[in-house]
Amino acid sequence: MAMGNPERVRDVWPIVHAERAALIRDLEGLDDKEWEQPSLCEEWTVHDVVAHLVDSARTTRLGFVAGLARARFDFHRQNADGMARQRGASPLETLARLRQVASRTSTPPAPLDSRIVEVVVHGEDIRRPLGLTRLYPRDAVVRALRLQSHTPVSFGGAKELVAPLRLTATDADVSMGDGPEVTGPALSLLLAIMGRRVALNDLDGQGVAALRQPT
Repeated sequence: MAMGNPERVRDVWPIVHAERAALIRDLEGLDDKEWEQPSLCEEWTVHDVVAHLVDSARTTRLGFVAGLARARFDFHRQNADGMARQRGASPLETLARLRQVASRTSTPPAPLDSRIVEVVVHGEDIRRPLGLTRLYPRDAVVRALRLQSHTPVSFGGAKELVAPLRLTATDADVSMGDGPEVTGPALSLLLAIMGRRVALNDLDGQGVAALRQPT
């Protein structure tokens, strides 16, 4: 986790800011129809995911706790409320809001590497349905994969899902766990354990069947 190493803490925000800037550039080329395309996030459009990123960038530790209380401690409801609050009347308005928060360093009470998870996974939630590609920094993807593999499902991770498996990246020096193997690009491993089923097509190994099971 990023919090244990001062050097890694300092390098989180440059990664996050670079990824926000790259996403903004991609969003600038979309038309209104593409903004309303279904994303990889269940029931959310591209526009919705962008609004969620705006809300997350504005969230402070105290603000997160207050928002969770308003949502009666329902994490999914809190996310939906925040998304609706930051979704502009038009894509241009929401994009302008994302530009305004792109350099912020606010964070909810979570390991700081979770900010990397967010910009990578939600970046793909937006890009993949639109046929867009992004070459993410390999270290950033690996850090996101490691964090989510050790974070319980109740805290937004996939620890219980991947515990019986062995995840091995074919494009990075990372292999975790013992059990039936799942191999593939680190980004696809990350997306798959986060429930993005489209990424399963990029993976091989006996353990892939376990990831295909309904959660």
